[in-house]
Amino acid sequence: MEANAPHFKLILGSSSTARRKILADMGYHFTTMSADIDEKAIRKEKPEDLVMALAEAKADAIISKFRNTENLEKDVNPTILVAADTVVVYEGVVREKPSSEAEARQFMKDYANGHAATVSSVLVTNLVTGSRRGEWDKVEIYFHDIPDQVIDKLIEEGIVLYAAGGLIIEHPLILPYVKEVVGSTDSVMGLPKALTERLIKEVL
Repeated sequence: MEANAPHFKLILGSSSTARRKILADMGYHFTTMSADIDEKAIRKEKPEDLVMALAEAKADAIISKFRNTENLEKDVNPTILVAADTVVVYEGVVREKPSSEAEARQFMKDYANGHAATVSSVLVTNLVTGSRRGEWDKVEIYFHDIPDQVIDKLIEEGIVLYAAGGLIIEHPLILPYVKEVVGSTDSVMGLPKALTERLIKEVL
């Protein structure tokens, strides 16, 4: 075993299917724990500050839950916790999950022939040493016109109602109308791979 590649336990602090898939694609074995925090209670002016604050709140909630159930002292290998958050920004305003079908429809109409951005945070904590590193990543997404019937189908299907800002780019219905993604798709989906990889190395 190389000295620079220690065995470690990895916990993904998220119940997001997309984040689980991305981390698995990166070749990691991990367990998941989710934080029960009131995200609406955390407010910041800048989206970058907001996603970092949310990731920290999630991490802290999971760590206190974890400390109650696990004895870390006995562990030789580090336990690493990855927490993350993503918001959509449109014309400088943070957009959360649509509150209604009407709002989801309006969100998608806004993106047509325009653009939106996602800001994603990753916060990695080494639970044994307490070392913590976090950063955010921003991606700009440009759209062609999105036909009304496509918007109707997406709303009928319902996935967009659970997506931040009603924004999905990997869906087969929306893919033809995505003009350009400046940044990485995995970041839009909630977990920038390169950043996550680097932060995990930094806390080991």
